[in-house]
Amino acid sequence: MALIVHKYGGTSMGSTERIRNVARRVAKWARAGHRMVVVPSAMSGETNRLLGLAKELQPAKVDARVLRELDTIASTGEQVSVGLLALALQAEGVDAISYTGWQVPVRTDSAYTKARITSIDDARVRADLDAGRVVIITGFQGVDDAGHLTTLGRGGSDTSAVAVAAALKADECLIYTDVDGVYTTDPRIVPEARRLHTVSFEEMLEMASLGSKVLQIRSVEFAGKYRVPLRVLSSFTDWDIPIDEEARSGTLITFEEDEKMEQAVVSGIAFNRDEAKVTVLGVPDKPGIAYQILGAVADANIDVDMIIQNVSHDGKTDFSFTVHRNDHARVMDLLKNKVVPALGAREVIGDSRICKVSIVGIGMKSHVGVAAKMFRTLSEEGINIQMISTSEIKTSVVIDEKYMELAVRALHRAFELDQEAAAA
Repeated sequence: MALIVHKYGGTSMGSTERIRNVARRVAKWARAGHRMVVVPSAMSGETNRLLGLAKELQPAKVDARVLRELDTIASTGEQVSVGLLALALQAEGVDAISYTGWQVPVRTDSAYTKARITSIDDARVRADLDAGRVVIITGFQGVDDAGHLTTLGRGGSDTSAVAVAAALKADECLIYTDVDGVYTTDPRIVPEARRLHTVSFEEMLEMASLGSKVLQIRSVEFAGKYRVPLRVLSSFTDWDIPIDEEARSGTLITFEEDEKMEQAVVSGIAFNRDEAKVTVLGVPDKPGIAYQILGAVADANIDVDMIIQNVSHDGKTDFSFTVHRNDHARVMDLLKNKVVPALGAREVIGDSRICKVSIVGIGMKSHVGVAAKMFRTLSEEGINIQMISTSEIKTSVVIDEKYMELAVRALHRAFELDQEAAAA
């Protein structure tokens, strides 16, 4: 039978009763003859609780030593989850064994709190699978070459699950979460939002990068790179639903060339509240300026998203970019104290009251006027666009965050995403 990886989020693991239901679901698949690997997150709220305790004690200066200890603390949440799930499966009469990331081992680099997986040794896991066991592996964590525990950043359990599936050449990776698939946009903002039966890796990668919370972006990157079939589905359906029915539910994330792919011009509306804009004013307009600004930001391990350099006047220009809102204060401090004085720029200003709204769709490759329709729709709602970014299959705009929900609803309506005929 097939080798299947199940991943369960924190909400799915949120109580002992929910863990029992996860165990029953996994046991159902195992009894059907499938070889099963499970990657659970920490119980809902546990990582926040642990890091909250750490915050009360950590020194003001956050350096590599502090980040190492934070990873040591945060990784314990998943360790509890795998142990509890193993016990629950054993209570169901299923032979199960749990492993932490370092026991597998899942090798990572040493970028604490944001580590990246470099390799996975699958020998130990395969031996247990061959012995008929269900293997449970901690998500979100690994070990570096020096033997230190590392974590992959928030949402890292998705990445762990897909990486394990890739290493094992699994037939499919099922991501169980508290939603029943990928929607055209967040149903909490647009009640008419529609669940997509299929979506391409390319579209899902854009949606994840643009703010969709269904999957962590690095997990989609892994799935696309190693061609791991990925499905998003709900863990809150009845655990005893027939496997054939369960295996067809949710949203299948597949490849663009799949003949069954639905072909909408726009498949979904993504948005992200966690954006902040930084503008360096009066920058000398000469070669190397962008590198001097963004190189310093990159050296601080801060990701930059949208970038705009304005037209030069009198040898000076303004340079704007966006970062995650959590990094806004650090970027502002870095630029004010180091970069701006070194460049001879006039000043740096920031705005943490912005958001990014994006339209995404494979069909945008072969249709003209899609971006213009987006801009017209926002104009008709009186929404000013501050920044624009495009690719083959997406157009993103930065707007004032107070207009975010209005923009999402208007665009969802304009592109008729509530209509089944517009399915992606």
